[in-house]
Amino acid sequence: MQFKTIAAAAAALAFAWTAAPGSSQAASCEIDKPIVFAGLDWDSNSFHVALAQFIMKNGYGCEVDKIPGSTIPMLNGMSRGDIDVTMEMWVANVKEAWDKALASGKVVDLGINFPDAVQGWFVPKYLTDGADAPAKGLKSVADLPKYKKVFTDPEEPEKGRFYNCIAGWGCEVINTKKMNAYGLNDHFVNFRPGTGAALSAVIESSVKRKKPIVFYYWGPTWVLGKIGDQVRMLDEPAYDAAIWDAMMNEKDETKVTKVTAYPLVPVSVATSSGFHSKAPKLVAFLKKYETTNAVVSEALAYMQETGGTAEEAAVNFLKTQEALWSKWIPADVAAKVKAAL
Repeated sequence: MQFKTIAAAAAALAFAWTAAPGSSQAASCEIDKPIVFAGLDWDSNSFHVALAQFIMKNGYGCEVDKIPGSTIPMLNGMSRGDIDVTMEMWVANVKEAWDKALASGKVVDLGINFPDAVQGWFVPKYLTDGADAPAKGLKSVADLPKYKKVFTDPEEPEKGRFYNCIAGWGCEVINTKKMNAYGLNDHFVNFRPGTGAALSAVIESSVKRKKPIVFYYWGPTWVLGKIGDQVRMLDEPAYDAAIWDAMMNEKDETKVTKVTAYPLVPVSVATSSGFHSKAPKLVAFLKKYETTNAVVSEALAYMQETGGTAEEAAVNFLKTQEALWSKWIPADVAAKVKAAL
């Protein structure tokens, strides 16, 4: 996507979530144009965007949009002022780009959305547990070359297949560096599904059918919420901040020789500096917006189990978690949100 046209794209992709009957749009929004959210392409971000947009639209009288895309393009868009709000900024995964944007003064970190995001490489327990398990003894990422035949790639059968993130996600770059450092490139195909939905679908179907798979994933997600007890995270060297920083700062993946486990990640809410200066009331709301891995996983499980949309999950959250979200906003705003439900 060319960011010189992103504003036009925003208008074309206006978020048309109509307020429920009885909702109040009388409040005057601080922003006289639609507030554009980063439509990052994974479920937990979709939920957070839907929730924040419902509150902004019905509680603050604002118009809202979102632009779909991946982490780095959306961060660039926020730096340019084309994106106003990012509900899930995984700073640890894009540290160099984030630090550069933050140092430029073009973006602002509003604080933690949820403090306990988990990331790692997983395999199903049916591959490792039991006397006849095909990958019995597989405990760490470093062990994978010994078990590549278990995970045979259909296009390169002499190798196994590792399901990485999709291209454009920060984790795809990190996992690719890890592939090199662990010496896995000679043994595994670094497979990148075309979409986040394709990645979650192949994981769910493989586990359901008890097929071999080794994959990267993260939480909070409906995937780990649904199959978390059926998979195990492969061991890696304990998280070391110095090694992590060196790995993140090295642009040439082939030069990365030492890696560490993913940290337990705090995920932030971020805004463009322009939005931050123009919308103090909305910024105050976003600063107080805080959830947890467990809370979000529950919302995502609701989406998966009901076949509902992120917008429907947001409405369910607002109906069932008033004690939590009412702390984020003034009482009069909360009353308008409740009226919209």
